[in-house]
Amino acid sequence: MVVTDELRAACAEVAERARHVRIDVAAIKRYAASLPAAPAGAATLLDDHAERERAAWYWLTLDAINFGSGWFPTLAKAAGGTGYSTIADGLKRRFETEGPWSAAELQSLTAADLAAVTGQDPDHELMGLFAASLNDVGVRLTADYSGSPLALVDSAGGSAVALVEILAGWSSLEDVSTYDELRLPFLKRAQILAADLSRAGAAEWNDIGKLTMFADNLVPHVLRLDGILSFDRRLVTKIELGELLEHGAGSEVEIRACAVRAVELIAAASPRPVTAAALDALLWNRGQGRDYKARPRHRSRTTAY
Repeated sequence: MVVTDELRAACAEVAERARHVRIDVAAIKRYAASLPAAPAGAATLLDDHAERERAAWYWLTLDAINFGSGWFPTLAKAAGGTGYSTIADGLKRRFETEGPWSAAELQSLTAADLAAVTGQDPDHELMGLFAASLNDVGVRLTADYSGSPLALVDSAGGSAVALVEILAGWSSLEDVSTYDELRLPFLKRAQILAADLSRAGAAEWNDIGKLTMFADNLVPHVLRLDGILSFDRRLVTKIELGELLEHGAGSEVEIRACAVRAVELIAAASPRPVTAAALDALLWNRGQGRDYKARPRHRSRTTAY
């Protein structure tokens, strides 16, 4: 069984057993019909090798550090900025002024280096975690792909799922939870990297529809406020008070798993063909709205998301 099919099956089972989170299945069809068309999920493959390589470098580097939402409230941010935009904008400036780090350079990056790029305190815990993740990327690229992100992309043979399964073995993109006897390979950042590479024209996949939703803490928040997910009262209170959820605890796994399952049900009920990845983009962008930002979402200090 491919890893994304394993995740779908496990999430469906968690949704059946969940004690803290419930999917309003009766509301799915109406909700699916109410959603606007999802954004395009793929771009034409770039013809220019240098442009394609630059895009691959950028998205591999960014998605290797596309985590830390549990720490985002503690980051130094520009007025109106989010935790994600703070990190992404800092990396974009680095690429525009100095280009990407090489695989060799990634291996030796430090917390201070990442703090300088993102405008943070070098002693912030997240900077060390970012550096460790990028160190691993550098080691993996050097050892297995001659330091080339395109060699990594091309090794997947046109399969987004194959890329995800390769990345599942990297400590920098590790993201597997358990629930009772179930194994849930969420692999949020590995999956979103496959989608980002496609959207940027750095990769062309023949199975983009096999990706699941990218299980984080924003899409479940949107689905809860939109009435598709409901949380028990104690969990809502904890979230509203800003208390951290333990990564891997039952309630945190249920939130992610039920969101994945709900997106699958929404995709199946949609009046127009849509992938889970495209729905994820639509719901994530909806979550940037003022009403969603005004309400606390769950936070967990983890490198998964």
